[in-house]
Amino acid sequence: MNSFSLPHRAAPALALAALAFAAAFPGSPVSAQEKKPWSPPPAIRLEKLIPENPEEAARLIRQSWGEKAFASNQSKVVEETTVLWVGQAEQPIEVVRLDTGETLGTMTDLGGFQALARTLPNCQWFDYELRAGGAKKIGGGNLKIEYYDYPPESSPQPDVPKGKVTEHEWNDSKVFPGTSREYLVYVPAQYDGSEPAALMIFQDGLRHADPNNPRGLRATTVLDNLIASGDIPVTVGVFINPGRTEGQKPGDKPRNRSFEYDSLGDAYVRFLLEEIIPAVEKEHDLKLSDDPAMRAIAGGSSGCACAWTAAWERPDQFGKVLGWVGTFTNIRGANVYPSLVRKTERKPIRAALLGEHNDVVNQFGSWPLANQQMEAALDFSDYDYRYWWGDGFHGSTHAAVMLPEMMRWLWSDVKNNQ
Repeated sequence: MNSFSLPHRAAPALALAALAFAAAFPGSPVSAQEKKPWSPPPAIRLEKLIPENPEEAARLIRQSWGEKAFASNQSKVVEETTVLWVGQAEQPIEVVRLDTGETLGTMTDLGGFQALARTLPNCQWFDYELRAGGAKKIGGGNLKIEYYDYPPESSPQPDVPKGKVTEHEWNDSKVFPGTSREYLVYVPAQYDGSEPAALMIFQDGLRHADPNNPRGLRATTVLDNLIASGDIPVTVGVFINPGRTEGQKPGDKPRNRSFEYDSLGDAYVRFLLEEIIPAVEKEHDLKLSDDPAMRAIAGGSSGCACAWTAAWERPDQFGKVLGWVGTFTNIRGANVYPSLVRKTERKPIRAALLGEHNDVVNQFGSWPLANQQMEAALDFSDYDYRYWWGDGFHGSTHAAVMLPEMMRWLWSDVKNNQ
């Protein structure tokens, strides 16, 4: 049992483009007939190029955005931790951060429009204004920066065999009647049926399983690499989405998510034990371990609260929890967990949890405070746990790059059964 604070990682790894601007500013020189995807201007390169070679900088920006974007004074793109702003005015344009009043910089005239590229510290979220001549507001918006390097385990590695992923639907739930949902089953290449496999279930599963999600967990790839390296046992993954209600279509935001994930009680874990797990075992002819130390359940936000509730209700079935930015706040009662953990005899649950100092604070509570209280309760009750902390925001951005480390620790108490 231990706890420590993890410094955020500021190293760039991922280019995040404001793709909404592609639709908002159709003036790109690329013709409709070519149907090429919109490519954002290279903000990192432009930071040096704008003052050193303004003609080339202007060419690159026009190549991406075209002329129509500049008149709106809304054009920006973020690459790693570098921001590019573009605007149009007769006077010099300043970019001003509203919460501090700081002038982030003055745009350079590139002939017909102005631009500024600047690298900022990681984990920034604020409103800004564009001001012409130092006073007149001509535009503005909101800026969010959060970037981390993915570790090698989050990308396919040479000579590492890939597990098989199959798609399924569940439309006949007795626990959650009237719902339908998709789920994926990952069976590792090393599984041969000679020994029962470990099991790991992910809430909000389809997006977490996607190996091509540019900001996602890439969990199937992580499973491939950690199983191959022997860091975790041979593990079957079940990636399950929350339920859609009647009338909803695939791709719609599932209306049953909060009811399933934020509610206390044993409904969700019964749904897994009585419906999903037996179906997975039967359809894939799998032997899954019934040892709770060989069964983990994972999720973020309300999915984290759901994972904890499942293990809390049935620690005889799920002995491991992996969660991030947990919703231990009062949406449907999960705010009671820090108190319950203190008052209840310690349950055999091993937990790998991630909190963010800049998480949400709203009418339901403070996510940073709730996770600090949860950490203190786990420590007080002598749980087997580890809490990581970062300076990020609510979501899976930080968890995505931390997943290999968190999984490696979570399974480190289990002897590899390959």
